[in-house]
Amino acid sequence: MNDRPYHHGDLRRAVLVAALDVIATDGPAGLSLRDLARRAGVSHAAPAHHFRDRTGLLTAIAAEGHALLAAELTEATDLRDAGARYVRFAREHPAHFQVMFSPELLRADDLELTTARALSAAALTGAVTTDAVTTDAVTTGAPAGDGPDARLARIAVWSLAHGFATLLLGHNLDGLLDGEDPEAVLRALPMMLMPPA
Repeated sequence: MNDRPYHHGDLRRAVLVAALDVIATDGPAGLSLRDLARRAGVSHAAPAHHFRDRTGLLTAIAAEGHALLAAELTEATDLRDAGARYVRFAREHPAHFQVMFSPELLRADDLELTTARALSAAALTGAVTTDAVTTDAVTTGAPAGDGPDARLARIAVWSLAHGFATLLLGHNLDGLLDGEDPEAVLRALPMMLMPPA
């Protein structure tokens, strides 16, 4: 009996899935192409055929993560929903999330990555523009348009959602959440920073 897994011709996907499993348990530092080849039951050179090296594999994971995040954020109905969807993405794709925002692990000039990053950034910007808020929207509800207030709104939303997701994945909020749904908690938080006095 052959115990080598059958990949339906999609070794690239099999290596990505195995890599995501390793990252979820051991972090990006635990990743090695040789170990992934062993897990996939293929020669040690096979993963390099698809990704060239470890950096190429991590870059592919980050690109896939940004594309998944863009799809999630595109469905957002407002800023609170975008923040909650961001947290949901981080909870459902923790390995992607760990890699996506670690530029030192990635090929910054990779076309697939830069395209996917642009899509996720556009989806977040779309949520800010759709909600038509500025940095003082909590108190005034003023429209954002496409000016500097929209840029600041995007920074505020991303900072809050990303910080919350990072703390959540690190189990730093376990005691504070007291069993509450993290997405519901994030929706209850003010989504914008108050303007300086």
